[in-house]
Amino acid sequence: MPLSLIILALSAFAIGTTEFVIMGLLPDVAADLGVSIPGAGWLVTGYALGVAIGAPFMALATSRLPRKAALIALMGVFIVGNLLCAVASDYNLLMFARVVTALCHGAFFGIGSVVAASLVPANRRASAVALMFTGLTLANVLGVPLGTALGQEYGWRSTFWAVTVIGVIALIGLIRFLPFRHDEEKLDMRAELAALKGAGIWLSLSMTVLFSASMFALFTYVAPLLGDVTGVSPRGVTWTLLLIGVGLTLGNIVGGKLADKRLGATLVGVFASMAVVSTVLSWTSVALIPAEITLFLWATAAFAAVPALQVNVVTFGKAAPNLVSTLNIGAFNLGNALGAWVGGTVIAQGLGLTRVPLAAAALAVLALIVTLITFSQGGKKAELAPATH
Repeated sequence: MPLSLIILALSAFAIGTTEFVIMGLLPDVAADLGVSIPGAGWLVTGYALGVAIGAPFMALATSRLPRKAALIALMGVFIVGNLLCAVASDYNLLMFARVVTALCHGAFFGIGSVVAASLVPANRRASAVALMFTGLTLANVLGVPLGTALGQEYGWRSTFWAVTVIGVIALIGLIRFLPFRHDEEKLDMRAELAALKGAGIWLSLSMTVLFSASMFALFTYVAPLLGDVTGVSPRGVTWTLLLIGVGLTLGNIVGGKLADKRLGATLVGVFASMAVVSTVLSWTSVALIPAEITLFLWATAAFAAVPALQVNVVTFGKAAPNLVSTLNIGAFNLGNALGAWVGGTVIAQGLGLTRVPLAAAALAVLALIVTLITFSQGGKKAELAPATH
């Protein structure tokens, strides 16, 4: 296993942690900066919009650079952004810092996936890419609960200092161990843009947006839900986030195996499950054990969609793999922003935290409808077919 793959996984871990850990720290950030919970939730929206808007622009800006140089530059942006988060004195500066950090996210994963695949023989490329994204999974299992615990103990800024240090280590590793290749294909952005034809790719990206919106409408506000409704202590929130991380990991594994067999059925089943479990959580959130069980089932169901969504997008957009991988990450984060906004609006309108899971369920139903439309178009293959150069 090339050491450079481990460095890419470490980079993914750092990026994933800085994106998701804000959920566990939301009450602390809100209290420290004197803003409401929905106001703090906009920090999730700001980051996600930074990814969604910045991903294609950063991919274009770094397209002429060697991939190693591009990854080093993007990690540099990530470090600066987290450093600004750690020293942010007010809400506006923290929002700016989150957006700066987000700019590197989509392009790093898009370029990093291509680099990971190039480091191993052709028959091991999928495993290499999976290894890199293991860092993102570990960010949910370990990074978020540990970062939350650190922030609760020493202040939320300490978490961003820790992520900054991890980013510096990853940067040194990229400089030292990532090989420089002279045989790289130049990215033909014009050809890739021309390849984004057919309804299938846009329906697939819409599924990603709605899936992510459903997930983050709930995930963004899980800490205040647990604290104010379930009555969980801050330490208990950390353990619950760990439990959710285990569910996310299990769902990712199960979802990959199911998607290999029946892609459409897997997506339909996952979205239906998310809608049902999210609805159930609106009732079970008032009691500890039922809430914990429901959240574990919700996390497992949610991340079972991730491999299927990735395969789905690549299938419909196979003629534009570089751009599609970046656009799908952008779509995921556009959904993050939408979900955080929807959940925050529910709270701001005075409907209560227990109504947030119902909003998540409604978004899952919309994702289910788009999925049914996409996979019921058997007689319209010409409309949905992946474009070709």
